[in-house]
Amino acid sequence: MPHPANALNSIPSTAVTLGRVHADGVSVFYREAGDPSAPTLLLLHGFPTSSHMFRELLPLLAQHYHVVAPDLPGFGFTDVPAAANYVYKFDALARTMTAFTEALNLERYALYVFDYGAPVGLRMAMAHPERISAIISQNGNAYVEGLSEGWNPIQAYWKEPSAENRTALRGFLSAETTQWQYVHGANADQIAPESYTLDAALMSRPGNDEIQLDLFLDYASNVALYPAFQAYFRAHQPPLLATWGSNDPFFLPPGAHAFTRDLPLATVRFYATGHFALETHVREIAADIMAFLGRTVDTH
Repeated sequence: MPHPANALNSIPSTAVTLGRVHADGVSVFYREAGDPSAPTLLLLHGFPTSSHMFRELLPLLAQHYHVVAPDLPGFGFTDVPAAANYVYKFDALARTMTAFTEALNLERYALYVFDYGAPVGLRMAMAHPERISAIISQNGNAYVEGLSEGWNPIQAYWKEPSAENRTALRGFLSAETTQWQYVHGANADQIAPESYTLDAALMSRPGNDEIQLDLFLDYASNVALYPAFQAYFRAHQPPLLATWGSNDPFFLPPGAHAFTRDLPLATVRFYATGHFALETHVREIAADIMAFLGRTVDTH
């Protein structure tokens, strides 16, 4: 029998490790894999999930890249001390994630952004364009034509942030709605139940509902920034790959096509699935990402 310590030394670089780092007054939980000397890819999840959504993608990409996936404040296993008086707005999430990258000494990286991760990551990119080597947007919207009618109740809250409109959105936080987000437009038999079950359990923690409702309200700031995001694309021309579940009930295919308006060299790929495309098409998406990074990041 080999000594346990020797067995640990034999773990391949594709193994996913778990860590925590203090950044911006927050204890940020993250998953990491791959050789730190390889090009880095920072993966930013969305609502209502966490870095757990990347559990199958990380080891695939780690064969060639250094991959890091943190949990945003208010999600997953990231801890925000009550004493921090954290204000849950997208500007704050971007500030914390920027501090996270600096705590890990990530000086240059490609961004993988999904859902909420898109406005967080694009804020980071606008603030520090020199740090961004490429962008992969998986159902991460930056154009008004990408917004479906599913946003109508939230948009009503933006226009009139009343207690009544806030209460009307609590259904978006239910376990049933979380499961629906996973299975809508996808082959439900391919969706691992622990995915939406874990999300629902973490979302139901005391006080988390108010955090999520605050972020629903502040999502209006992301739409207001769409012209600035698009100006960033035009000015800096980051290599971009849009990987899109074509049956997404929230972010429509026109939002993926729209990237080519400002980034003529952008690559757009669609998969016959829903919002959480990684749950059903992780190998196809990983292959497209590695091909994309191979001709962009690896050649710079």
